[in-house]
Amino acid sequence: MLIEKKPNYLLLKASLLLSLIFFGSYLIIYLGLFDLIIESDRSRISILILAIYLFATVHWFKNVLSLDKEISSIDSSSKETLIGRFNIEMKGIEEKDSDSKLDVLEDELSNKNALGYLIVDILLKLGLTGTVIGFILMLLPIGEIKDFDPQILQKLLSTMSGGMAVALYTTLTGLITSMMLKFQYFLIDSSLGQTLNYLNSKFK
Repeated sequence: MLIEKKPNYLLLKASLLLSLIFFGSYLIIYLGLFDLIIESDRSRISILILAIYLFATVHWFKNVLSLDKEISSIDSSSKETLIGRFNIEMKGIEEKDSDSKLDVLEDELSNKNALGYLIVDILLKLGLTGTVIGFILMLLPIGEIKDFDPQILQKLLSTMSGGMAVALYTTLTGLITSMMLKFQYFLIDSSLGQTLNYLNSKFK
């Protein structure tokens, strides 16, 4: 039974999500939270995380445009897209050969998102690395305590709070960006799965 082809609206959904990301980023900057993170994170890992997330978002939207073009060529035989070439090759091919060609097509389309999922893992690991660095910075002053002078203790507590800020802000930045990026690539995967299911039913 042929699965019904439904409108995908991938580009529309991705554009809406990108608009929400821009609006959220504007709010973070407007409320001064971005400056607070930059000033509090002495390790500068949060800046690295945000830069990598920005690069990954550009890569994600580029993949969205590519997949949207692929989806638009489902019912055409164009050599400009993978699905278009797949339609050409499928003419007169037996069912057992169609399965292998569909697997190859799925691999080629899915591999474009491999870098994105690698970056998701890197963002999470960088956040955890910042946590470790923050705790190290927080615990270092303890070894300097030689007496219980209130002025020295106050200075040490201030240094320890800076280390805690590094740990918390890097962890928070890493977790939020990795979750957002994972959702962004899930949006691509869901559209890709819907497209492949349609093609699978179409040529069987």
